[in-house]
Amino acid sequence: MAQGLTATGDITFMELTADIITCLAILVSAIILFSWDRIPSDVVALGVLLAVVATGLVPAEQAFLGFGSGTVIMILGFFVMTAALSHTGIVDTVGMWILSHVGNRPSVLLAVIMVSVSTLSAFISNTAATAFFIPVVLGLALRNNTSPSRLLMPLAFAAILTSSVSLISTSTNMVISELMVRGGQAPMGMFELAPAGIPVAIAGLVYMLTIGVRLMPNRKAQEATQEEVGDRSYNADLVVPDDSPLIGVPLAQSPVGTDSGFNVVRLVRDGKSLADRAEATLEAGDVIVVEGRRRDLIRVKDISGLDIKADVHLPDETEEDGEEPSIVEGVLMPNSPLIGHSLRSAEFFDRYGLKVLGLNRASLTRPRPLSQIRLRLGDVLLLQGKPENVKALERGNLFNIFGGVPTERLNTTHAALAVAIFAAALIAVSFGIVAMPVAAIGGAFLMMLTRCISPDEAYRKVEWKVLILIGSLLSLGAAMEASGAGQYLAAMLIQVVGDQSPLLVLGCFFVLTVALTQPMSNQAAAIVVVPIAFETARQLNLNPRSFAMMIAIAASCSYLTPLEPSSLMVYGPGKYRFMDFVRVGFPLTFLIFAIAMILVPIIWPLSAPA
Repeated sequence: MAQGLTATGDITFMELTADIITCLAILVSAIILFSWDRIPSDVVALGVLLAVVATGLVPAEQAFLGFGSGTVIMILGFFVMTAALSHTGIVDTVGMWILSHVGNRPSVLLAVIMVSVSTLSAFISNTAATAFFIPVVLGLALRNNTSPSRLLMPLAFAAILTSSVSLISTSTNMVISELMVRGGQAPMGMFELAPAGIPVAIAGLVYMLTIGVRLMPNRKAQEATQEEVGDRSYNADLVVPDDSPLIGVPLAQSPVGTDSGFNVVRLVRDGKSLADRAEATLEAGDVIVVEGRRRDLIRVKDISGLDIKADVHLPDETEEDGEEPSIVEGVLMPNSPLIGHSLRSAEFFDRYGLKVLGLNRASLTRPRPLSQIRLRLGDVLLLQGKPENVKALERGNLFNIFGGVPTERLNTTHAALAVAIFAAALIAVSFGIVAMPVAAIGGAFLMMLTRCISPDEAYRKVEWKVLILIGSLLSLGAAMEASGAGQYLAAMLIQVVGDQSPLLVLGCFFVLTVALTQPMSNQAAAIVVVPIAFETARQLNLNPRSFAMMIAIAASCSYLTPLEPSSLMVYGPGKYRFMDFVRVGFPLTFLIFAIAMILVPIIWPLSAPA
């Protein structure tokens, strides 16, 4: 019998030891700090790690093992693979396909996203499904002028909702299946959970689309997130060169036509705007005035037959000394001599040696060719030129330069290869060929080896804060197991409930499992709770399988905090706060609890098998 474990009557329980008190104090402090939301979550997690080591609950070498855990390696691999999918254009392609079918209807867009990710996560890891859809959802939100905070949490929750549909939906189910075998039960069937899991998923999707959407934050001020994915909207002029293969092609069928991501606001020919531009065919020298994201403007260079009309001079883009020009964003400063002048009248390129690729102004209601627009305080220009010219412009207090803009272009030639690698990794996991961390890191290796994405670019796309948060918090799970805090909480619950209503005992294990999955990993919580549940079932002459299935459903009910990997992946991009998950997740958790309490005793009767 473990240290501190005693018995009273038929029910075993643990005495409150110093280690358990210390561990619970750290747990409560961490939850309070996460809820307070004044200290970054990754910093709180590091503090938890240090506290666990300093109090001697877990040796340092064991506490740091979390950073090399399968969970961290798995998420790292999926970060790299999904970055490669974005880099090769797959994400934009999928996003544009979805957007073309749902249009500008946010409710339909949300429903399509949730159904898509929940269907996928029923057969693969919910983390993998979330990782694939995050860049797609970000792109859709930005193109559709919808706050990412309205879509990313439903995305994560939809991925988690189908965790109880199949054995391979989550690794937690496989852990519980192994614990069932050790407890003398038959292993969990591939779709044994489905009779309860499918109703849970459907009810959860309906809740998120009706009630949850009203509880989610709607933070429109998402400029930082939008700029990270290149979404600052610019007005720019595109010109059709004399030798363009697009001459004679209808504007609507050109690369900047329908569903291109650009908004064509004017077609100028011979200095005059064409009123019927929708029916017009392109001619040499035509200027297409568009609104588009900065990353799309930069990639116009990849479109054969179009070029950016940078200033009225159309200078050659190749620098004489072969130096790679830089692209930066700059906001017009007060007292700048450029205020009130157009680019033409200021002879901008001749004076400063920089080309203006686009202009961003919130109040620009009637876009005109860039050379004709008079500059105002606060205008943001997308500039291209030599680094020394950029520095000279800033030194002259003309502009405040934001910094370099990523100029990498989509590596579309590797798109099919990137999809094949990602699919191979998912198939390898689904059929049990390799463990999920091996498949994830193997896929990341192949993405970089085949140049679907460069290592430098891949590492820039990794959310290192998420990895630090997970690696640090795994030490708390280890401390709860080593100190016996998890078992103590379970034993106290059993002592309080005793041999009362079997349904009440079953419900208490749901509550306990949900509580433990917040600070601990789902697998760790299951490992702690399942053996105690089995022992309780035997002592009360109940069916252990009923408890195992209830715990499997509860272990995937990770909606109250952002500590579930799928939720962690959307926490930063969605600009969420800790309490956002409590507000949206608590009613959903209660709904799943009610459904499980009805279905589990029916599908897996509580009475002990003969």
